[in-house]
Amino acid sequence: MMISEDRQIHLAHVISNAIWDDDLVDFTDDEVALRLAKQAIAEFVKEDAQIDQMARDKVASLKRGVVEGSPEWDILYKKYYEEERGRRGKG
Repeated sequence: MMISEDRQIHLAHVISNAIWDDDLVDFTDDEVALRLAKQAIAEFVKEDAQIDQMARDKVASLKRGVVEGSPEWDILYKKYYEEERGRRGKG
């Protein structure tokens, strides 16, 4: 799933504001907290894109030529995607 940079920035603001408003943490520097939230979201998006590509490549490498968008492709993609997330400790 691709998330635009603008959306990532928006999410970072929403998350940092929610954490502050719920008194879950007191930031000593709001800008640092926002920057760290942006960084965490960017890292998540990057890793998710890598997992997505790995799953797509794995389905494409099958000899039986599964057509993207078919029910079989969707099932295999989800299976390989979840396997890779599990391998990376994200499952």
